[in-house]
Amino acid sequence: MLTSTVCAALTVAGLGIAALTAFRRRFLAATRIAAFALIPVGLDLTGILDWITGLVLKPAVWAGFGLLALSALLFLVSRFAERRSVRRRERRAAAAGQQAGAVAPGASAPSLGAGRDTGRRPAAKPAGQAGGEDDFSDIEAILKKHGI
Repeated sequence: MLTSTVCAALTVAGLGIAALTAFRRRFLAATRIAAFALIPVGLDLTGILDWITGLVLKPAVWAGFGLLALSALLFLVSRFAERRSVRRRERRAAAAGQQAGAVAPGASAPSLGAGRDTGRRPAAKPAGQAGGEDDFSDIEAILKKHGI
């Protein structure tokens, strides 16, 4: 009952403002104001407002929203904990692999030292050698360096 009264009052006020706007010969603005003014009564007549007020004013509904929020929070916490435990297991496995004697213990060391030029240049290819074999040897060296 109260929502119907409030909606009717809002509509009457909005239509009054639309009439004043139309009186000033701003018909496009008056049409928009009238369209917005009719929304509250339309919502009330369709019963949507009764559903919304029943939804907002019932404590059981708010308890349901609280339980949904708690469920989402627990889900996010479990995902975070799972990712953290997986990372921890990976770190332990990597540390165990380094301690047990890695395939390439110096693989993480830079190949040229601390950024200085050693003066070595790559060997020039012989004229008769194909370039495809050299590419694969580079890839092979990289894979061996990383212990793969």
